[in-house]
Amino acid sequence: MNPKDRIEELTRLLTQANYRYYVLDDPTMPDFEYDRLLRELEDLEKAHPELAAVDSPTKRVGGEALSQFEKVTHPVPLMSLQDVFSMGELDAFLNRVLESEGSAQFSVEPKIDGLSVALEYVDGQFVRGATRGDGNVGEDVTENLKTIHSIPMRIDNAPPRLIVRGEVFMPKKSFEKLNARQEEEGKTLFANPRNAAAGSLRQLDPKIAAKRGLDIYIFNIQLADGITFARHSETLEYLKARKFKVIPHKTLSSPEGIHEEILSINENREKLICDIDGAVIKVDDLQQREHLGTTAKFPRWAAAYKYPPEIKPTVIEDIVVQVGRTGVLTPKAVVRPVRLAGTTVTNATLHNQDFISQRDIRIGDTVLIRKAGEIIPEILEVDLSKRPEGTTAYHFPERCPACGARVEQDADGAFLRCTGAECPAQLSRNIAHFVSRDAMDIDGLGSAIVDGLIGKGLIHSPADIYYLTLEDIKSLWISGSTVASKLLSSIEASKQQDVGRLIYALGIRQVGAKTGKVLASQFGNLDALMNATVEELTEVPDIGDVTAKSIFDWFRQPQSMHMIRRLREAGVNFESKRVVTDTRFAGKTFVLTGALSKFTREEATERIEAFGGKASGSVSRKTSFVIVGENAGSKERKARELGIPILTEDEFLEMLK
Repeated sequence: MNPKDRIEELTRLLTQANYRYYVLDDPTMPDFEYDRLLRELEDLEKAHPELAAVDSPTKRVGGEALSQFEKVTHPVPLMSLQDVFSMGELDAFLNRVLESEGSAQFSVEPKIDGLSVALEYVDGQFVRGATRGDGNVGEDVTENLKTIHSIPMRIDNAPPRLIVRGEVFMPKKSFEKLNARQEEEGKTLFANPRNAAAGSLRQLDPKIAAKRGLDIYIFNIQLADGITFARHSETLEYLKARKFKVIPHKTLSSPEGIHEEILSINENREKLICDIDGAVIKVDDLQQREHLGTTAKFPRWAAAYKYPPEIKPTVIEDIVVQVGRTGVLTPKAVVRPVRLAGTTVTNATLHNQDFISQRDIRIGDTVLIRKAGEIIPEILEVDLSKRPEGTTAYHFPERCPACGARVEQDADGAFLRCTGAECPAQLSRNIAHFVSRDAMDIDGLGSAIVDGLIGKGLIHSPADIYYLTLEDIKSLWISGSTVASKLLSSIEASKQQDVGRLIYALGIRQVGAKTGKVLASQFGNLDALMNATVEELTEVPDIGDVTAKSIFDWFRQPQSMHMIRRLREAGVNFESKRVVTDTRFAGKTFVLTGALSKFTREEATERIEAFGGKASGSVSRKTSFVIVGENAGSKERKARELGIPILTEDEFLEMLK
């Protein structure tokens, strides 16, 4: 099959698989097969870029980072709805409609707790997506919306121009994964899925949005050139037939039936894939909507019934501190079991010491609790009238509960963190970091193998990797000795890595892969770095006071000293192979962009750093040169705007001679 036909076939197969998986929730293609076909399509499009479709599934991963969002004026305003907070207020709305129209049918839909957007299609092709903004002017977030797999990039039998409105949300499962990742990386947790969805959709880098697992429900047609509809329910069926993920809805006429449906949505909200904060009631007949009209702010033909947050009292039975995989200490209240928003709650987050102190939360207190964003149980306040005698204020431990190492506060004061280099709570993550590609680059030590080694008690520190024997590890694979021998060879080879990689592998706070290389070049070996003073460290380019103190303190922790001794005894290289003698690029910052053909980005970065320069991912006024390949895009444009010298690959190679 020729490349053109194969690309078209793969595009069709993958688009259909996306629709089955993300819209119908009925996957028909195994993940492995999907990934295989996607890789094949990526390779074909790379070899034949002129044949790539505009709506290719490969474009779902996110394009280039943006410098800002452009403003978009909505052709049809995206109006908000009038909220009602009781059945009495709802009945007043229904009665006003019925008095005006005589009779009416209403569409009742869940009110998704997300971010409203408009999607625009021209001749069936998705061309632009924008946030609601103030209803009249929003922001262009097209590239981020392209990463949402349930949004069709092309629709069949479409009018010349179609604009639909939907609600972008973060599914509960995606939110849980995101917060778990935030916790692992020592970052602030998102309070609720709505905030997470809004923050993700407004990322300037679409690749970040692509990792967040966003989804969308479409609930309205804003504009459809050349097509007329009689009812709102008819428009939803029209959209469903064109493979949009349409909001669940029921059409009802009696107030009693509407009441029952609103209560039913609330009772079954736990079964939904996303958070809701109410129900939307809309007049179904579009002519009646025209007759009812709008106020300055709201349509008179719709209302949003808001569910009250469920708040219940319970008792704090204990406060425990958990140590996350990044060493962050997180307090958790163990509470007397209480039923809340459809689930039994036994724990509540306490965030940090400030949160506990500000509310004076103590063991034994009766507290009011609710689910923040219907997901995370949180404590609202303490009922001081029920406080038992003899309670004392709670304070964080000064030593890590997992390993006994000293606890220190992060530079920004947000978290307390264990300083132990061999803390068992952080072991799995520390080893994953130690063996990673930019660190010691030990191929074959995946998470499952690491967990197996930890489970068998064979490793208690990254240094223990170098003491493993064939007998220790061969039982971890069905194929036994063959794979085990290969891993041991990879471990042995890693002993010769440059000390810059080892410095990064140690997991010192604030020390990334580039900083590791800089420190290796500056000090020449690990012993010199270990003996460096804070003042000497701050003299190194790009090393500030916080990083210098972090490095100095790390090498003086008992667990760190033990790990260094074990690495030395194992024969791991402590010397730098990259001492910079030719500093032609010293003080220069390079940015690489576009498709490079004469070298990879990694190779170019190595050469830049070998001559004392620095490679960056973004263009700024501090950038010295921008090296461009094919289809360089926005980085090249920004460089020209700022007057930064632009180099071709050949010109860069000439500089290296």
